Amino acid sequence: MGTKIGQQSIGFSQPPVIACGANIVGPEEGEGPLASCFDWILDDTLFGEKTWEMAERKMLEESAKLALQQANLQPQDIDLFLAGDLMNQTISANFAARGLEIPFFGLFGACSTFIEAFLLGGMLVDGGFAQRVILGSSSHHLSSERQFRYPVEQGVQRPPTAQWTVTGSGVVLLEAQGEGPCLTQGTVGKVVDLGISDLNNMGAAMAPAAADTILTHFQDTGTGPDSYDLIVTGDLGSVGYDALVQLLKRRGCNPGNKLQDCGLLIYDLDRQDMHAGGSGCGCSATVFTGLFLQKLREKQYQSLLFVATGALMSPISCQQGETIPAIAHAIVVSSG
Repeated sequence: MGTKIGQQSIGFSQPPVIACGANIVGPEEGEGPLASCFDWILDDTLFGEKTWEMAERKMLEESAKLALQQANLQPQDIDLFLAGDLMNQTISANFAARGLEIPFFGLFGACSTFIEAFLLGGMLVDGGFAQRVILGSSSHHLSSERQFRYPVEQGVQRPPTAQWTVTGSGVVLLEAQGEGPCLTQGTVGKVVDLGISDLNNMGAAMAPAAADTILTHFQDTGTGPDSYDLIVTGDLGSVGYDALVQLLKRRGCNPGNKLQDCGLLIYDLDRQDMHAGGSGCGCSATVFTGLFLQKLREKQYQSLLFVATGALMSPISCQQGETIPAIAHAIVVSSG
């Protein structure tokens, strides 16, 4: 069974193995530099459904089915399904679970949900409560814009600090035994709020949470930037990335060239007009399963610190003038 390390971190005594991962992305993501990394690129954002919300649910469900096919397993072989999304009442995950018929925990950590699920899934497997867990998250640009900002049909202009919510879903199958990349440590984040209230500046709102979790992880585990091949954040985008670097340096931690961000990797920002980069639950999920999991399998990386951030606001909280609290969770994945 795992052990607590320091104040907020955990170590897994029997590191859960990442048996496989699968993802589906939308057309814009399929035109980006990571196109060859994705399992399924959609031709249109509706995915054959009547609404964007239905399309997002279908992406998550089909991603889970792809993972099951890769592992040659059936839904009844899986002990738990852990998933979440950005929609009110996490309807994408809930409805995907309805179709999969796997015992289900619905989660919400905004854009940190994928790593939140990773941490909880790892605890359940390492603790002996499950042998196989499928975990994942999803987002859809058009459904998210409609819920949190403005329907895209209105053509409201977006400022340069705005990010593009990724249309995509990614899932991972964790197992108690096997070979391959494995989950060795994790750090549970705290909610941090430095008073940002601009819905079009998510990177600035989330960067302080990322800095807090990264520095806490280093302190708890006695590690630093040089302990990892890369430190990857989930969706800070260009504004949040720059803010994170400054915050870390102020605390005496220089990440050097070790720091990357999924929101800056998934699109070609010179060619695709995504403003400050990608965001959303699907951003970290698709880039991890598509790019980094493969590099870990190929042992191009030996150890990866992956930190996903989430802005924990809702449409109601924003309408009532609340600032945007944020959180970041971290995992360490070894090549095995």
